[in-house]
Amino acid sequence: MRVVFMGTPDFAVPTLRALIAAGHAVVAAYSQPPRPAGRGKKLQPSPVQRAAEDAGVPVFTPQSLKGADEQAAFAAHHADVAVVAAYGLILPPAVLAAPRHGCLNVHGSLLPRWRGAAPVQRAILAGDAETGVTIMQMERGLDTGPMLATVRTTVDGKTAGELTGELAELGAQAMIAVLADFAGHPPLVQPDQGVTYAAKIDKAESRLDFSGDAGALERQVRAFAPAPGAWFELDGERVRVLAAEVIDAAAAPGVVLDDRLTIGCGIGALRPTLVQRAGRPAMDCAALLRGYAVPAGTRVG
Repeated sequence: MRVVFMGTPDFAVPTLRALIAAGHAVVAAYSQPPRPAGRGKKLQPSPVQRAAEDAGVPVFTPQSLKGADEQAAFAAHHADVAVVAAYGLILPPAVLAAPRHGCLNVHGSLLPRWRGAAPVQRAILAGDAETGVTIMQMERGLDTGPMLATVRTTVDGKTAGELTGELAELGAQAMIAVLADFAGHPPLVQPDQGVTYAAKIDKAESRLDFSGDAGALERQVRAFAPAPGAWFELDGERVRVLAAEVIDAAAAPGVVLDDRLTIGCGIGALRPTLVQRAGRPAMDCAALLRGYAVPAGTRVG
């Protein structure tokens, strides 16, 4: 097939590579424009742009697809299908209708649960036992289109980074299967029951509030690992927590219980196991405490 691929982050790269490996003619890759990053704030291409350029696929990075010129340029690719994975821009009706088979999306949840921008993080925060990936025919609504395939997996203590990587690979395989056999993947209208929305993550959500349940805080740590990283303040310094465990203990919220940085919560206690101080690499908590004593009774928060 003649395929236009549309995606931006690492999550989308396995699908792009799978399309090329399967022998499809990827005639164009659309990605969000380069963004400033790093200390020098130099413009950096997205992971999809880098992968596409490495594969010799022409790359387009419009700020928007709302203009008539951009829509005409998109239609000029004469695509059989557009494959979309975490592109991040709204596709106007003219773009949705341009490919012969429309636009198919790789979405990182079991629709209709967790429509929207941050399905992986929201599934972890909510304590979902399982999640997955859905191949969906795109329409004007937010992740409301008919479903062509779903693949399930367990959440099972995974971080957002781990789960995103797993879903990216599962989504790539599912998309290849759909393109190989449209007749075997008839569209299924999403049910009206079970609809939830995965709002974009606000950085303020990553701060740990030890007045809460330790179990919910541990999910918060996993949902924001590796980025933006859950955190708390210690002596005025922000400490990121990249891994933690729930401890069956009781103490005043925010008070350190022992010499292992176990911190009391509203219910139970939380023990960080992998942490990161500002400007330093991640380290296990024992390494932190060897150079930075935090005695029992210290209040953090």
